[in-house]
Amino acid sequence: MSGLVVLILSAMGLGGLALAGFFWAVRAGQYDDIEGAAQRILLDDDKP
Repeated sequence: MSGLVVLILSAMGLGGLALAGFFWAVRAGQYDDIEGAAQRILLDDDKP
């Protein structure tokens, strides 16, 4: 029974870390321009 409590607490802790990481990424602007990189690679002119 105590093993189950440890597993539940560790799962909740890891879930909290993942949620905190997601909120950090949103606040840092990681998801602001999702399509920009895909468009820039198509429009890039590399003339030697």
